Amino acid sequence: MNRVDKTNYYLDIAESVASRSTCLRKKYGTVIVKNDEIISTGYSGSPRGRANCIDLGYCNKKKVFPDAHHTGYDACRGVHSEQNAIISASRKDMMNSTLYLVGYKETENGNEYEEGASPCLTCRKFIINSGIEKVVVREDKKNYIVIDVEEWVKNDELLNDVLAY
Repeated sequence: MNRVDKTNYYLDIAESVASRSTCLRKKYGTVIVKNDEIISTGYSGSPRGRANCIDLGYCNKKKVFPDAHHTGYDACRGVHSEQNAIISASRKDMMNSTLYLVGYKETENGNEYEEGASPCLTCRKFIINSGIEKVVVREDKKNYIVIDVEEWVKNDELLNDVLAY
């Protein structure tokens, strides 16, 4: 029997967390790990106590901005999985930790991984300030990319007029 490697183990957990997402368009799951211990998890969805898009039956962002792409986030009811995981943990626990991220969208044929899923620019700012050291993003069931958060600090996209992700 083959044992799953540690990285894919945590990515599998993040995928399971993503299954709790309440967003109709995208499902993201995050697991923050330090010293081989899970510090926090988070999935994409509405703030606590507010109606979820899956319960409303529509995406408010899509309703208000039907043609918007990478904009109109003020109309979105959701909190990103990375943000939910970060606000559920203390900064001292997140210092030098690793964030594992899985994101997919629903299709008629089941779940399809988004190629090159990556934290948005707002989530990158949260991640930088939280003290997280690395971000691991699943590309498919076996492959992933590892991002050194220090690279985001050094290569500030906003100084180069990059507004999308």
